[in-house]
Amino acid sequence: MLEDGDHDRFSHIVKKDDQMRGYVLGEAVTALCGKRWVPSRDPEKYPVCPTCLEVLAAIRMGPNSRDG
Repeated sequence: MLEDGDHDRFSHIVKKDDQMRGYVLGEAVTALCGKRWVPSRDPEKYPVCPTCLEVLAAIRMGPNSRDG
């Protein structure tokens, strides 16, 4: 279970265009998990957000996939 502040300890998954705009223009971006922030740190130094990974897996499965 994630607690307050845990989202700051992870790298988050965003669209590539949003990521570049965030770094170059200093605009806030929105991760798949819903976190909004202005990217400024090296994401390679942090583990990937588990919520972002879950959302990405669901997206990759597509709308025609169902559990069970």
